[in-house]
Amino acid sequence: MERYSEITNKNKREIVLLKSFPCKWGKCSFCDYILDNSNSEEEINKINFEVLENITGKFKVLEVINSGSCFEIPIKTLEKIKEIINEKKIEKLFLESHWAYKNRLDEMREFFGIEIIFKSGVETFDNDFRNKFLNKNANFKDYKEFKNYFDSPCIMVGIKGQTKEMIDNDIDIILNNFNHATVNVFVNNSSEIKRDNELVSWFVEKYKFLDNIDHIEVLYNNTDFGVGD
Repeated sequence: MERYSEITNKNKREIVLLKSFPCKWGKCSFCDYILDNSNSEEEINKINFEVLENITGKFKVLEVINSGSCFEIPIKTLEKIKEIINEKKIEKLFLESHWAYKNRLDEMREFFGIEIIFKSGVETFDNDFRNKFLNKNANFKDYKEFKNYFDSPCIMVGIKGQTKEMIDNDIDIILNNFNHATVNVFVNNSSEIKRDNELVSWFVEKYKFLDNIDHIEVLYNNTDFGVGD
């Protein structure tokens, strides 16, 4: 499992994939990412401290991800991250959180004391598909409500049952309403949700130009940020 990497093409930053306690929701129909969770705080901190030793601060920007939300990272690990941020003079931090924690985001901003870009897995702005099919339990009305809390939506494309119209709408929203967004091309995993290869081919051809849009990051594979397995 690769847990440290450097992103050097867009939004240059260091990124770490940390272990955490189980995801608060943990019921998304497409996700087996939560298998990286643990209930052993000692194990989590041991692994995380080793990973965090890799951070140099060379870009002054750090992204911390885990198999859930940043609020599920143990306090000792959070304190270590803060210590490294101060030591390495890091100025900006990317964190990720489920919609369920939307009212607690300022806790992290106050704790770290630097600019935080909060990402969240929207998967799609189609409410029915997001909540009834993907079982996200993220019940916001539209992108405007989402934007009241989060800075950067993560959307997913290429799932059987998804339509071109859904994807067109999602891309239009992130292009025109957010300063940062991530597009994840779905890759088959151990869940029952399946990839639609025809839809993926259509997306790659139509939206290849996103590779040249600075504020949109497209992950064609789960490990394109250099972390994961």
